[in-house]
Amino acid sequence: MLEAWHRDLLDECRVAHLGTIAPDGRSRLMPVCYALVGDEIAIAIDEKPKTTTELARVRDIRRDLRVSFLVDRYDDRDWSRLAWLRIEADAAVLQRGDDWPAALAALRARYSQYAEMALESRPVLRLVPTRAVAWRA
Repeated sequence: MLEAWHRDLLDECRVAHLGTIAPDGRSRLMPVCYALVGDEIAIAIDEKPKTTTELARVRDIRRDLRVSFLVDRYDDRDWSRLAWLRIEADAAVLQRGDDWPAALAALRARYSQYAEMALESRPVLRLVPTRAVAWRA
């Protein structure tokens, strides 16, 4: 489903926006760090300060597995580089990162900050793409 240039864009971009469905049906968007693992996307619930690991995004996914995931490239000086990729996916909450070792390895390879975090004992989101929509200049 993902074209080669989609994968290149995912590799190049460092932050994405995850959209979940809140209990009232509205979209809930938040920036996330991510890694592509095969054809799936991994998002850690990391150790940045939080009051709980049962975040709104986790509760939303437990209630409704449908999510949207968006990356974009913007260049203020060169609009010929503009591109975006939206992935519609079914998400799952894995209770422990060590349930998906390849995801932890990929996340740590992308973000050096994760090397010092105990992701093995924290939830990881697994996104299985169902549709990709993209545009580039």
